[in-house]
Amino acid sequence: MNDLQIVEVKFKKKRFYQFLKRVVDFFGALVGLILLSWLMIILAILIKCTSKGPILYVSERIGKNEKPFKFYKFRSMRVGADAEVEQLMSQSEREGTFKMKNDPRVTKFGKFLRKTSLDELPQLFNVLNGTMSIVGPRPVVQRELDLMDEYQRQRFLVKQGITCIWQCSGRANTSFKEQILMDLEYVNKRGFWYDVYLVLKTIPAVLLGKGSV
Repeated sequence: MNDLQIVEVKFKKKRFYQFLKRVVDFFGALVGLILLSWLMIILAILIKCTSKGPILYVSERIGKNEKPFKFYKFRSMRVGADAEVEQLMSQSEREGTFKMKNDPRVTKFGKFLRKTSLDELPQLFNVLNGTMSIVGPRPVVQRELDLMDEYQRQRFLVKQGITCIWQCSGRANTSFKEQILMDLEYVNKRGFWYDVYLVLKTIPAVLLGKGSV
């Protein structure tokens, strides 16, 4: 971390903000699922028609206080893709985590889902059940958690989210270390209006497909 600016984490519980955030998360996710249900049904049908396997990709991710939870996405890769990670790790374009711009495991329709971030829509169920928030550090897999030191793990003091600072600031174009620093910055800055700001900033980033893989 010596090559990047260290963020001093001053964590405050902010109880009223946490209560308000949960209320907004719950009703925001509920309304989102209702309004987008038609789109999610269409995407589910297209996934089923274009590749073999389940509609949803369910994996274990690390959440608040480093507790694992079931994480939902629309499946954008072929079945068994997780078992291929170790074989492809040497081709990863980002140190500390696995990312490939032309990942051979991604299906043709999966490329569209990822480019438009539509594969993330099922995470509204995670927000609804309280395992995630609309705004917060992106959840990681155990392999990525194992690479973090005690300082970096402070990002788990808050609930993990669908969007965060780096999601609307370069997304996949930022390094793993830079992402962690931005996550720690969020832990310090988090607040209702800051969350609103990040959601609004995410919209053009998603529409333009900036930094998506």
